[in-house]
Amino acid sequence: MLPAIHVPPFTQILFNKAVLSQMHFEFPMFLTTWHMTLATILTQIMARTTNMLPSVGEGKIKWQDFKERIIPVAVLFSVSLVLSNKAYIYLSVSYIQMLKAFTPCAVLTFSYFAGLENPSHIELYIVTIICLGVCMTSAGETFFSMTGFVFQVLGILAESSRLVCVGLILKQLKLDPLSSLYYIAPVCAAVIGTMCLIFEYQDLPFDKMYSQDFAVIMLLNGMVAFTLNVAVVLLIANTSPLTLTLAGVLKDILLVILSMVIFGSPVTMLQYVGYGVALTGLQLHKQYKKNPERITLLVTAIATCGESIKGTN
Repeated sequence: MLPAIHVPPFTQILFNKAVLSQMHFEFPMFLTTWHMTLATILTQIMARTTNMLPSVGEGKIKWQDFKERIIPVAVLFSVSLVLSNKAYIYLSVSYIQMLKAFTPCAVLTFSYFAGLENPSHIELYIVTIICLGVCMTSAGETFFSMTGFVFQVLGILAESSRLVCVGLILKQLKLDPLSSLYYIAPVCAAVIGTMCLIFEYQDLPFDKMYSQDFAVIMLLNGMVAFTLNVAVVLLIANTSPLTLTLAGVLKDILLVILSMVIFGSPVTMLQYVGYGVALTGLQLHKQYKKNPERITLLVTAIATCGESIKGTN
């Protein structure tokens, strides 16, 4: 197994935000096409010069598997990348990260229908807590944009579906992580590139894009995106899609803080409370996976206490 070259996810997110918003390069389809094109080039080179993609060498993926499994995942990945990057044009990084606290709920739902997870009543109760927290953060957002909100929610749903599908592919086809990226990246590049040609090409600032500084920034941005994609697929292969989404609590907190410091994103008191509630739910679910009996007793005690208070009133 290839050791993961781990680039903190918040590095990619802040980098993309800076390119799309601060540099006024509002072309997320071009940006994600570049990410997937670079990933295609690098995985093609690695497949020919190293032994890091054994599934490619063994020819595990047949045309039927490619058509029925790889293409749907690539399309979901494309939609997720474009919509999520589009949201950064309209929403603050801090608010987007608060909305992403809803991702485990979507992953749990899709995992249940895919047969990867069988949530208990306690898990559903915890998911309700997370959803409540996310609703509070949305209600407290100072610069709310419905357009950005819709883009981000649709992006979360597409990403959740994609994570579950990747989990199924890695387990059922027994692909190694880099080989899955080898097959998925070219399709993503083609899908997003086509959308870029249709919707963005006529407005691209070619004068800016031909500059040396812009080329260096794009190369660095693409390398960060590639190493992040590798790290994500490695984590899914060794754990589960749900574990991946629950593992980013510290990352989300750092992103909210860095967004406030770097971009001056305002955070209201209601958002602090709502985000705290969502993070509490995430932590409860994380601990539930480790010790279900203990967390079941704790959640039951909290629910009983709440009922008692309600009855007294």
